[in-house]
Amino acid sequence: MTNTLIILAGGASSRMKKSITSDLSDEMVVQANTRSKALILLNDRPMLDYVLYNAKQAGIIHVVIVIGPQGGLFKEYYGNQDQGNDFHRLQISYAVQHIPEGREKPLGTADALLQAIEQYPHLKSNSFLVCNADNLYSTAAFFALRENKNSHAFLNYDRSALKYPMERIARFALTKITTEHYLQDIIEKPEASEVEDYKNTDGTFRVSMNIFKFQGASFYPYLVACPIHPERNEKELPTAILAMVREYPTAMQAIPFSEHVPDLTGKDDIFILNDYLSTHIPTLDWTT
Repeated sequence: MTNTLIILAGGASSRMKKSITSDLSDEMVVQANTRSKALILLNDRPMLDYVLYNAKQAGIIHVVIVIGPQGGLFKEYYGNQDQGNDFHRLQISYAVQHIPEGREKPLGTADALLQAIEQYPHLKSNSFLVCNADNLYSTAAFFALRENKNSHAFLNYDRSALKYPMERIARFALTKITTEHYLQDIIEKPEASEVEDYKNTDGTFRVSMNIFKFQGASFYPYLVACPIHPERNEKELPTAILAMVREYPTAMQAIPFSEHVPDLTGKDDIFILNDYLSTHIPTLDWTT
């Protein structure tokens, strides 16, 4: 089983910054408008602490956090060395997602992973997990991917277990799978008219919440070749994954999963996550 996790935390957090709420304190509004979502304080701890905690409980040891060029605040929390920081027995390293000349925002999730692999070349010959920094995946979720024996896999969440309205679900990535549980198609942020096309044969909608297992050597070429999405102007992981699946239809295994994944997208989610964490993870016992 792999014990390495790459966390994508270099995004611009545009939707968080644009969202509006009247109930947050001035201090929290400043955080939401200036920090990476991964570092917004929830019950006095950064969002990323809870992701790291659950990953550690599942057996993760090595973590590469992909940060932006102005990501110095991450180093204040998780260690100021570029590599090999000890954070509660997690080994934390950083990869910087550099922004191409002429752009104001990062080039997307496929580019983030590509830059991480190129900064840590040993990943090309190893397996690793990849996830977002602003989704609170459970320990069971990390473990399910770690123990999966396929070279490439992802958690395929049952839409009915995700406590979001369908219009918000549609902002994630809807999936279609074969009867053998291999990924057939995936669409990021589908139009309303496209949603019905992604109902599976069993009548369910399934959702990718951007938590994957990859084998570096076989996936790296698809990251290199990933095109820029014509509308969103980013290189997206689903695009690279689909290119691999088109060539090798049994490359990406879909692991059926049914549980809620708290998501930090807008300012109102800060209240929701504070309440969730108070109930589900009231304290972080890093000694276990």
